[in-house]
Amino acid sequence: MPHIHPTAVVSPDADLSSGVVVGPYVIIEENVKIGEDTVILAHSVIKPLVKIGANCTIGEHAVLGGLPQDSGFAGEESYLNIADNVTIREFASLHRATGEGEFTIVAKNSYVMAYVHISHNCKLGENVTVANATQLGGYVEVGAQAFIGGATGVHQFVRIGKLAMVGAHSYLTQDIPPFLLGSGHPFRVSGINRVGLERVGILPDSRQLISRLFHLLYRDRRPFRQAIADLSQTELSQPEVAQFLEFINSSKRGVRLKSDKPELID
Repeated sequence: MPHIHPTAVVSPDADLSSGVVVGPYVIIEENVKIGEDTVILAHSVIKPLVKIGANCTIGEHAVLGGLPQDSGFAGEESYLNIADNVTIREFASLHRATGEGEFTIVAKNSYVMAYVHISHNCKLGENVTVANATQLGGYVEVGAQAFIGGATGVHQFVRIGKLAMVGAHSYLTQDIPPFLLGSGHPFRVSGINRVGLERVGILPDSRQLISRLFHLLYRDRRPFRQAIADLSQTELSQPEVAQFLEFINSSKRGVRLKSDKPELID
């Protein structure tokens, strides 16, 4: 059975699993589903069409499932899905998606700190950390195990690659490829996320190859499409290289290379 504080207001149409704890003055509206052993702390608001997984913690005054701040939203049925083992700290706000049947998604084991805003249609991968007061615009995608430092602004449609690290007080208007790190306003890539790669068990040979990709993209004087010709077929077949190149090729906002204009590889 769930444990609901007497001051909380919970819709009879909400589905609360066994072990859910609902704190003082929480509001849970209709069409909400909350998984086992999740804790909703005081004064949080869970709005309709939100699904929260098991073993999550929702901090004080968080607002989940607010309507998208999008002039194109016309009241369609859309969703916010939060997977298992996610922590969302106090005063964070996460919005439903724009578009019929569309989702805003936070994958499992992610950590969203205080005052973070996650806009409509954002997709966060597994084990992502978003530090205090970061603002993600609509349709932002964050790859698994990425870290975004505090008070960072991310423009709509920007993608942050797997295991990338963004320093605090940054502003991103273009994509940052997987495995790299940087900071600033304007944002500048400065190297590879060596510590993060080591922590997740990426082997030294693979780290060295990622470092080479960084140098080909950001330090080599040749256009990147020419510079990668130096890579052997064996290197090109490595998963880290394939992920890196696929990310760049699929970029819509572009990846800043050696000039002021975004460049994609063939």
